[in-house]
Amino acid sequence: MPVVDIPGSKSLTARALFLAAAADGVTTLRRPLRSDDTEGFAEGLTRLGYRVGRTPDIWQIDGRPQGPPATEADVFCRDGATTARFLPALAATGHGTYRFDASPQMRRRPLLPLTRALRDLGVDLRHEEAEGHHPLTVRAAGVEGGEVTLDAGQSSQYLTALLLLGPLTRRGLRIEVTDLVSAPYVGMTLAMMRAFGVEVRREGDVFVVPSGGYRATTYAIEPDASTAGCFFAAAALTGGEVTVPGLGTGALQGDLAFVDVLRRMGAQVEVGADRTTVRGTGRLDGLTVTMRDISDTMPTLAAIAPFASGPVRIEDVANTRVKECDRLEACAENLRRLGIEVATGPDWIEIRPGRPEPADIKTYGDHRIVMSFAVTGLRVPGITYDDPDCVRKTFPGFHEAFAALRDRLPG
Repeated sequence: MPVVDIPGSKSLTARALFLAAAADGVTTLRRPLRSDDTEGFAEGLTRLGYRVGRTPDIWQIDGRPQGPPATEADVFCRDGATTARFLPALAATGHGTYRFDASPQMRRRPLLPLTRALRDLGVDLRHEEAEGHHPLTVRAAGVEGGEVTLDAGQSSQYLTALLLLGPLTRRGLRIEVTDLVSAPYVGMTLAMMRAFGVEVRREGDVFVVPSGGYRATTYAIEPDASTAGCFFAAAALTGGEVTVPGLGTGALQGDLAFVDVLRRMGAQVEVGADRTTVRGTGRLDGLTVTMRDISDTMPTLAAIAPFASGPVRIEDVANTRVKECDRLEACAENLRRLGIEVATGPDWIEIRPGRPEPADIKTYGDHRIVMSFAVTGLRVPGITYDDPDCVRKTFPGFHEAFAALRDRLPG
């Protein structure tokens, strides 16, 4: 039975780094993800003046509840959306001038709902070029807090940034949310804030965040559930079996629910206290599924859809159009390159069964596109990628780990 060791969650690592920097004391993170995104986040904290000590499996951060130690900093966020969205909120709690820029890919991704909310709270934040995009400058003088309205229909990260900010404000925050996508990520944020000593109260669409700061702790990072989805899908597609330890019934990450989609398609799934196992049964059924809450796993489902017995229709995934690339169209284009019939709409994709032929996958520099179509490659030898190394964003050793799994799955 192949047991796959998946690196730590990108989402959990980024939140933990913010919380650790904001907490009173020294926080220890166990098994954080080491990838381009998380290294970029840690580097950003260092530029803001925080001490971040890193060994392969343990990171330690000296927290500072009153905001960044540095009074001036220039932070490059690389491709990291969590870095680019969370760190300006953290910087606003300090006293100084902080400039943030990012890669061309990240510069294209939207930021405006968050920066509008920060401005509504009195933060002096200016976009230097395109409104709602990097680069931007924060002239910080602490954040008073109060009431704010937020549209998180494009990304739950906007809400997470404000939630994380709340305890660092002088009066706390009352956040009214008019729309929300990927809601499980917000639940993850609230659970992590609780682990650092803050309890957020939810009243329908309103989140009430108390002031008072965070306390330092020791925090273990779960394996990345979005990445694990590719390995689970590999088992479902090949009729093999894959177990991922560290992801079980108590997991914080909503993307573990992807195994329920595989179950609906015919796979056998066991979710234990501290591990999850998926066994392929030799069949994949077509289905229609809403993936609004687990949209990061949409490309993985799209990549195995041609092998289903009937059409696979994925709905309510408009937000995937503003990820590292337009993932909906990227999946459609690459499936067509493989010879598969595909239709798309504003927030949906429908994939017909077919016999994929080898092709060169256009990755758009998106790690999830590479990882997902690697699963297709288990049944279609000869698939190549125009940028295979973009997996360094979240899993630098992905190709080696997937090749090792391939050798243990049915041919």
